[in-house]
Amino acid sequence: AMEGAASPPAGPRALSAAVALSQVLGLVALAATGAWLGGYRGGLAWAGALRLNVHPLCMVLAMVFLQGDGERRWQGARGTGSGTWGDTRPVPAALLAFRVFRTEPKRSAKALHALLHGAALLVAIVGVAAVFEAHSAGGVAHAYSLHAWCGLAVLVLFVLQWLLGLGLFVFPGAGWALRGRYRPLHVFGGVALLALSVATSLLGITEMLLFHIRDTYSKFPAEGVLANVLGLLLVAFGLLVGYIVTREDWRRPPLPEELALSMDFKTLTEAESPGGSQ
Repeated sequence: AMEGAASPPAGPRALSAAVALSQVLGLVALAATGAWLGGYRGGLAWAGALRLNVHPLCMVLAMVFLQGDGERRWQGARGTGSGTWGDTRPVPAALLAFRVFRTEPKRSAKALHALLHGAALLVAIVGVAAVFEAHSAGGVAHAYSLHAWCGLAVLVLFVLQWLLGLGLFVFPGAGWALRGRYRPLHVFGGVALLALSVATSLLGITEMLLFHIRDTYSKFPAEGVLANVLGLLLVAFGLLVGYIVTREDWRRPPLPEELALSMDFKTLTEAESPGGSQ
């Protein structure tokens, strides 16, 4: 195993193509969002009614594009059967941080992963503040729709996921057993949050169209078609990211020094492991 991990491959061509396509989809979705808001909703401003338009742009950027680029997964190595750290070693699969930078130190990839999610959180907070302030200024009730309820739930879960990930996987101090117990939940949470973010975005797009073009929506106006295309782009982006982070043969191979550090960490925390002395 050590010999096979001594010189990690640069990555299959299909992986590079899939990553490139995902970035194209994400950027086109952002451009479509800007075109919709600028061409049909009056543009962006932090004053007056246009403040509401800041919300969809921020949420597509933060909760779909940046979250998708920072998504990662942890999976135990198969076939070891030895009860060692190799059974639960981290095999991350972040779209940028882990899938692309396959030969960079894992610590750098983890830092990039955390920074991408931190940036997404900041942008999302701006987007939420925009919609709350716009509603307050216009005398509109807060958080009454299904879109709002789902959005707030996703944001709260995203914050919890980010904080727990920082505490357990980025900063030192968390025990081997605790990391192992939480890792499956972290895996599920990352993929589920991206799926929920895309679904919430679709609810928001539909809600906004019904507010503004309810009477003409069924007649295929240009604004409605553009917004529907945006929704399809978000779905395609989410599906492709999900495929990338769940494909087994695209996992990032561990560097030799990472295997050595993992074994050292396992030795130091042996008493916490299921197979260690109690």
